[in-house]
Amino acid sequence: MLFSHQSLTTRFISPHFLSPKHFTTTMASSSSSLILPSIQLNNHQSSYSFKTTHTSLCFRNGFRRFNNTGKARVSMSVESVTTAVDDKLFNDYKPTTAFLFPGQGAQAVGMGQEAQKVPAAAELYSKANEILGFDLLDVCVNGPKDKLDSTVLSQPAIYVTSLAAVEILRAREGGQQIIDSVDVTCGLSLGEYTALAFAGAFSFEDGLKLVQLRGQAMQEAADAAKGAMVSIIGLDSDKVQQLCDAANEEVEEAERVQIANFLCNGNYAVSGGVKGIETVEAKAKSFKARMAVRLAVAGAFHTKAMNPALSQLESALAATPIRIPRIPVISNVDAQPHADPETIKKILARQVTSPVQWETTVKTLLSRGLQKSYELGPGKVIAGIVKRVDKTSPIENIGA
Repeated sequence: MLFSHQSLTTRFISPHFLSPKHFTTTMASSSSSLILPSIQLNNHQSSYSFKTTHTSLCFRNGFRRFNNTGKARVSMSVESVTTAVDDKLFNDYKPTTAFLFPGQGAQAVGMGQEAQKVPAAAELYSKANEILGFDLLDVCVNGPKDKLDSTVLSQPAIYVTSLAAVEILRAREGGQQIIDSVDVTCGLSLGEYTALAFAGAFSFEDGLKLVQLRGQAMQEAADAAKGAMVSIIGLDSDKVQQLCDAANEEVEEAERVQIANFLCNGNYAVSGGVKGIETVEAKAKSFKARMAVRLAVAGAFHTKAMNPALSQLESALAATPIRIPRIPVISNVDAQPHADPETIKKILARQVTSPVQWETTVKTLLSRGLQKSYELGPGKVIAGIVKRVDKTSPIENIGA
């Protein structure tokens, strides 16, 4: 018998069925049940060979005894053992097919309509309505736009719509084969949560709860420290940094700006205080920028202005069960895949205050041999970025 990497929960296991060698169990943090990630039954090795970051319990020399009712009970000696996941498990990944998920800003009134034609996709919206406590589909389909654009609503809306796009693809002829061929995934900012859900690191429901809290926490942080973002078009990253430095010389510390989204050469988003952003906009043409486009976001995302959101996310992530992803998920923080669930939690929290390294992510995927990409969800922002990096790289949009 082989156990998959999914956790096996049991109330009682008789050592009569175990091999003479000791086995390791990990105590689940959310209940008193035993989780068995690596055991031997009937001389067959478990298919789940990863270690865990949690403190484990080692049961040695288990044997059966009988109490005075004649029923068997288990007697085992216990010793504490600490093991750890190798966070570099995916470091040598060789991508062929990637799923790429959009971030905030991709939303558009009318999204979600196509999903209603596919039962599995429509079901995601029904589940979302139960979790969120309001009709998410109605906001997606009918707006109004300013409501859908709000940080609190756009983040769960994009998350659900992007995963609905996966179900639309699955229902298409040959779609399941495409899904099965995916060996790497990532998402732009918010899209990283979608990618982790697709990779099985957490459930759809848990991911939606995290995304909802993320949107609320970011909105609260934005309300507390007024900020903005602007997209600088037509400059390389060095020139944009020089533009930021020049603006920062003219504003107070609280208004300073930085590059928040490294999207691709010629397209970088700058984030910071409102006065700092206004200064960047005023100076952009003198630095030979083709244009400066103010972004429709609530605040200075991916800067220290989001520190209040960081603490809320840390608490929520600490309470969320996260598993080793089944395929590499590239982080926005360092453009690397991570396997250790505890590291994933820490890096997800840091993501809201750290610049998004999307340009490095795309370049790395292509340099490692990526052959085909799919952008799943609303909009075509990611496809445009991929084409800017390499216009020959094939990418297909799957909307919902």
